[in-house]
Amino acid sequence: MYVCNCNGLRKRDVAQSIEAGAQRPRDIFASHHCQAQCAKCVCEMRQMIQDSREAFALAAE
Repeated sequence: MYVCNCNGLRKRDVAQSIEAGAQRPRDIFASHHCQAQCAKCVCEMRQMIQDSREAFALAAE
């Protein structure tokens, strides 16, 4: 499933960037050598980052 249609970024691409340390949507775009176009995907990326942080926090407990 695509998260960013403008740049062709799939959910797995975004997840890999987050696992590699991306903290903001800007970091995700940079890791794929692109930038936000219409920015409709930014909210979903932020949610994925937040979900990842929460999962990490739970695992650390």
